[in-house]
Formats: sequence, structure tokens, C-alpha cells
Amino acid sequence: MRNASGVTEFILLGIPHTDGLENMLLVLFLFFYIFTLMGNLLILLAIVSSSRLHTPMYFFLCKLSVCDIFFPSVSSPKMLFYLSGNSRAISYAGCVSQLFFYHFLGCTECFLYTVMAYDRFLAICYPLRYTIIMSHRVCAVLAMGTSVFGCIQATFLTTLTFQLPYCSSSEVDYYFCDIPVMLKLACADTSALEMVGFISVGLMPLSCFSLILISYSCIICSILRIRSTEGRRRAFSTCSAHLSAILLSFVPVVLIYLQPTPNPWLNATVQILNNLVTPMLNPLIYSLRNKEVKYSLSKLLQQLAFLPEK
Repeated sequence: MRNASGVTEFILLGIPHTDGLENMLLVLFLFFYIFTLMGNLLILLAIVSSSRLHTPMYFFLCKLSVCDIFFPSVSSPKMLFYLSGNSRAISYAGCVSQLFFYHFLGCTECFLYTVMAYDRFLAICYPLRYTIIMSHRVCAVLAMGTSVFGCIQATFLTTLTFQLPYCSSSEVDYYFCDIPVMLKLACADTSALEMVGFISVGLMPLSCFSLILISYSCIICSILRIRSTEGRRRAFSTCSAHLSAILLSFVPVVLIYLQPTPNPWLNATVQILNNLVTPMLNPLIYSLRNKEVKYSLSKLLQQLAFLPEK
């Protein structure tokens, strides 16, 4: 993106009201980041290595793990870098990249959760036609579509933000480049752009969440019609992990971008939970509540540790 501003770099001021806590935060966030990468990588390897998990549901879970590996990597490495006492400066291009990839991966995950809800809707409401409808080609198109629409949304938001001139302060009162804090630095009237951005950022997750609610309303109705208690229990167990991950993903978006009076400290806390804790919890949610994933993980760990299989 062409830089039409006089600013060549920005200074990340970090998390508000945390002066003197850099060493403690460095250790804590480094643990979260490493655990997130390892957990999602293990889920990814377990799904790829097990032929039993080569189904549409686990194909989408595999892509979710890939997103959860890259999503915290947008802002965490730079944050860990300056928490360790290094420079807080980030180039103009680096700031643009941070904002783009943050919203690209975040939007992709929102669309992916919607696709996963549609997958569960077909599996439970139309079990006999499920394998025909969710063919390999359909799965590939849906997975590609989540990335394409995520890229379109992120490109629009990034262009909207960085078409503004930045010519006054270069200090970003946050720990990474995001839309609300960047608009504060622009030396131009941003009221119209803030409204457009608010509608764009808010409309996408709300639309996805509405579609997910419709899917799960139909799913619950179908589950309640199942006669056997075991069948209902298995159906609820399959969907509960997805619902837990959805709540962990969508609630922070509402708190950050749709609150009437922004609170910098609250926003930073929620963003950290969204950037580090949620991607870390997703592998635990899907593995602890899924026997097939737990079996594949144990088999994979045995192979990695060169232990005999039980």
C-alpha cells in the first residue's frame, strides 16, 4: 500500500497501565504463545495422520488449527520483542501488515465457524444425504471461500484505515496496530470512516452469528426428536465443543468493537484473551470432548515418543 503520510514508523506504547510488569507479562504471554502453537500443531498432526479423521468436520477443524497458529503470530512476536526490552518501533508497512492479517485471519475464523455450524446442521438434520452434500469438492470450496471473503473484508478495512494521512503523533497507545487506535492518530476528520468501519466490523460477525444461531436452532429441534438417550447425548456432545469455541471467539469481538464507550485497558485485556487465550483453549476444547481426537492424539504422542502402542 502506498504511504501518502509523512510518518515512516509508529511507536507501540504497549498495554495500558502495565508499567513495571514487563518481565511478568513476558513470561506469561510467552507461555501462552508456545502452548498455543504446540496445541494447535498437535491437533493438526493428529488429524492429518489419522485416516479416521479425514471427514468434513475434522477438515474444517484442521483449518481452524492453522488459523489459530497464525492468528496469535500477528501481534504476539512483536509484543514479546518489546516486552523483553527491545525497540517498540514498528514500520509503516509493518503496521499495515499487522492490521491486515489480524482482520484477515479473524474474519476467516468467523466465516469458518459459520461453515462448521452448517456442517453440523447437515450431519444431524440430514444424515442420509450428508456425505453426498458435503463432498470433497464442496468442502474445498467452502474452506477457500472463508479465506477469500476474509481477505476481501480485511482489504476493505485496511484500505479504509490507511488512506488517511498520519502526520502528527506516531505513538500508538496499544500493543499492536488496530483500527480504533490508528484512527485516533489520523490528522483528518475520521467520523464518517469510523461509522463505515463500525458498520463493516460489526455487521460481519453479527451476520455470521445469526446464521450460526439459525443452524443450531434447527440442530436442537432435530436432536430433541431423537428417541434414544445415547443418540441425543452424542449429538449434544459433538455440538457443545463447537458452541464453546464460538462463544470464546464472538464475545470478545462484541466487547471490543461494539461497545459504546471504548475502555483502553478493557479492550487490551479482551484482545489478549482473544489473541492468545482463545487459540490456546480451542485444542483443549476439541480434544478433551472428542474421543476420536483424543485417541489420535495419544497415538501420535506414542509415535513421537517412540513408545509401544497400547
